[in-house]
Amino acid sequence: MEEYRIANPALADQGKIKIAWAWSFMPVLKLLQEKFKPERSLNGVKIAACLHLEAKTACLLRALKALGAEVMAAGSNPLSTQDDICAALVANGIRVYSWHGMTMDEYYGNLHALLAWSPQILIDDGGDLVTLIHKERSDLLPYIKGGCEETTTGIKRLKAMSNEGILAFPMLAVNDALSKHLFDNRYGTGQSVWDAICRLTNMLIAGKEVVVCGYGWCGRGVASRASGLGAQVTIVESDPHRALEAYMDGFNVTDMATAARTGDIFVTTTGNINVIRKEHFALMKNGAILANAGHFDVEISCIDLSEIAAKKSVTRPGVTTYTTHDGRSLHLLVEGRLVNLAGGDGHPIEIMDLSFALQLLSVLYIHENDLEPGLYPVPYEIDRAVASYKLEALGIKLEGMTPEQEQYLGRWEE
Repeated sequence: MEEYRIANPALADQGKIKIAWAWSFMPVLKLLQEKFKPERSLNGVKIAACLHLEAKTACLLRALKALGAEVMAAGSNPLSTQDDICAALVANGIRVYSWHGMTMDEYYGNLHALLAWSPQILIDDGGDLVTLIHKERSDLLPYIKGGCEETTTGIKRLKAMSNEGILAFPMLAVNDALSKHLFDNRYGTGQSVWDAICRLTNMLIAGKEVVVCGYGWCGRGVASRASGLGAQVTIVESDPHRALEAYMDGFNVTDMATAARTGDIFVTTTGNINVIRKEHFALMKNGAILANAGHFDVEISCIDLSEIAAKKSVTRPGVTTYTTHDGRSLHLLVEGRLVNLAGGDGHPIEIMDLSFALQLLSVLYIHENDLEPGLYPVPYEIDRAVASYKLEALGIKLEGMTPEQEQYLGRWEE
């Protein structure tokens, strides 16, 4: 079996510098590593991770190794993999199978290389690893104790598998933990999406008409940050409660056909397929920018874009311009892939400190407990502990309740 597949091992020193910077801003993950390292709590456990391979993820993988685990990793997105980070991880004794710009065949080939080591615990991002095991490597099921999933899209897939009764091992829904989705999905996505769009386009956001498709936690964050940058924001939503919430948060709310006529920048955050498609492209103004903040590159129909285009060209790194037969230019960012990671550095370090602390504690929980197959929430005590550790690191004190107050909350009589 191959120990690793990466682009260039000589990039390790460059990657180590980036990892050291991230580690210096991850106090919670650092605290957990220091707490559990003496026990070697994961000694000999084989952990396979399919994640975005960048500096913050490297900190999690190295922390797991410090706890004694045998760690192997593959990139969860061909454009988010950073080759210098992969090289640094390999130099640290972690098996890595990924490189920037993989084809989809190479991507799945790397997942198979990862699984050749018969992992016991999985850390997935989007559900591809879990799905592949169930579809093509069911021989591994007896060895797998469980795993964790950290994305909205991945949780949707796991719920569907669980509802059909085919999920063959326990998975913790890390994405649904309060310490994850309240901060990672909202503040992390909100900031990192606009960071990536600004990097890719070098355009001003103030004054632009921004259309955000979807008003879940990610959509809330993207819309809030767009408004803070001075944009006029319109929300497109299919759920009546979320649409009403967006309206009461001060945003314009309408359908896609209406929004398509006025938008300057479109951002999809739904996790669904073909959210922006041919009939919408036909209505857009010249110069519209299209970005996807969902996990998979299915929300903006690239097939439809190609069909309506008379010409397609790369007009700036990470920007593909489709020129329509009537002379309009529509600009698609990073091939419609996850814009904040394919076009930027992903979520801020301090946000991923929370998410990866949850991942580490969830891995320990899976290792230490025998659970039946199914999808489980992260235990509340783990979720609360991560938030408490973060507040402690920030020097923020909580107000404690008096015995009288605790007693009062437990009474039904005044």
